[in-house]
Amino acid sequence: MTLATLSDVLQPALKHGYAVGGLVTLGWEDMRAYVAAAEAENAPVILQAGPSCREHTPLPVLGKMFRHLAENASVPVVAHLDHGYTFEDCKIALESGFTSLMFDGSRKPLQQNIDETAEIAEMAHAAGISCEGEIGFVGYSGGEGSNGTDPDEAAKFAKESGVDAMAISVGNVHLQENKEGGLDEARISAIDALTEIPLVIHGGSGVPVEQRKKLARESSICKFNIGTELRMAFGAAMREAVNKDPNRFDRVTILKETLDPVEAAARTVIRAFGAPPQS
Repeated sequence: MTLATLSDVLQPALKHGYAVGGLVTLGWEDMRAYVAAAEAENAPVILQAGPSCREHTPLPVLGKMFRHLAENASVPVVAHLDHGYTFEDCKIALESGFTSLMFDGSRKPLQQNIDETAEIAEMAHAAGISCEGEIGFVGYSGGEGSNGTDPDEAAKFAKESGVDAMAISVGNVHLQENKEGGLDEARISAIDALTEIPLVIHGGSGVPVEQRKKLARESSICKFNIGTELRMAFGAAMREAVNKDPNRFDRVTILKETLDPVEAAARTVIRAFGAPPQS
């Protein structure tokens, strides 16, 4: 059994200078491809259930799917709630077998965010699992703008919330389809200088791969959330599978053809983070 908590995979990454992929899932087809990719690369992986995934599939079902994959994998697999917006979201995830809870209070005033995150971190730790929080707001491509993380606020948040990992806003944007952006390395260094916990980048698809590699090696960024570029690989594979035979209607036959392309895309993502072979 290789079910792991977030701390189980991020603390070694922090110590040895690499990162772990938080791969955003939407269903069985992509999550099994991600675990296959992690096994092929002999690296840990974090399976993430975000809001859109939870709208489609209930948390108790997702928990069983994640745990089934983890318990049959040869590498560490984390069952992670991404962007839990309420205490109830996080409580249901915990009860559904998740091993990591990300509470997103980033739209709230600093002290409220700290207090609510601390309550969820306490609940998670009492159950033997991990908690991620967010300070500063990571915006959305074509939508809400970002509010960059203040290093002093990050230091206060890290100290008082009790989280095991801290998501920061340093030029990253959710749902970005290209890699023309880049992260603010000066701001990351300033946060690094004031904190000691693993840092997390949401919206990692928009970060150039060379910068991902560099920051994984040289900073406390230990987790990059990658969703959009993997969804694009899935969409392209499914479109090809559908279009090559307009008379096909069996979705299992069609969806099977997404496995290899998504696994290949996930292997490329995971390899860039530089994790050493798992023993």
